[in-house]
Amino acid sequence: MRVVTFNILHGRAPDRSEVDIDEFAKAVAHLDADVLALQEVDHLQPRSNHADLTAVAAEAMGAAEHRFVAALAGTPGATWTAATGEEQPDSAAYGIALLSRLPICTWETVRLPPVPFPAPWRHRGHLLPTLVDDEPRVAVAAGVETPLGPVTIANTHLSFLRWWNGRQLRLLMRSLAPLPRPLLLVGDLNMGPRRALRGTRMTGLASHLTFPADAPREQIDHVLADPPLRARTTTCRLPVSDHLALVADLETG
Repeated sequence: MRVVTFNILHGRAPDRSEVDIDEFAKAVAHLDADVLALQEVDHLQPRSNHADLTAVAAEAMGAAEHRFVAALAGTPGATWTAATGEEQPDSAAYGIALLSRLPICTWETVRLPPVPFPAPWRHRGHLLPTLVDDEPRVAVAAGVETPLGPVTIANTHLSFLRWWNGRQLRLLMRSLAPLPRPLLLVGDLNMGPRRALRGTRMTGLASHLTFPADAPREQIDHVLADPPLRARTTTCRLPVSDHLALVADLETG
């Protein structure tokens, strides 16, 4: 069973301002994932040609089961509010998605708090920090019927603010605690392996640099397991995104 996590940069190549929907679909198909976790997913946004990128990805990989979960309602960089889950299906949104070729028996959504005030952040190449408004964050978990038996797979994208994403991770782990094991936690945690393992007490299945895609220098995308599972792992560079896709082929026996 192949599980892939991929921060897609809303389906865009880093050197382009617009999304090529066909190129995005081809990238998803190339991954050949049984379960695909996506972050930075656009839903009916102008910059991605008003496409439902979750539906595009589902068709490309042949996923009968899929769910988009909005973190923001509205348009990033313009007018937006924190999503509540009550948004209309035809409204613009931005968030994460989980897609599966395999049957899914349960879905869970966990909403994670953003920093409640503008926070200082030093951008690469800038001497002084600036104040930024962090986006709301969310996680989605599914009970998946797999060749290994039932597996809970959770996808998330945590804050880039180091002093806040650890708190989000602790809150997420408390929310995931009652869910059946084995549990896979995948996604862009915006932290390195040491903090991810310490914050989850899970086993990292993949140890690969994932960001930035053109010259990776850090691993912020993860596939974590509780209890440990056997897997062959690799990364894949695609024509879209500033991240590498992180691929885990889970092994039976």
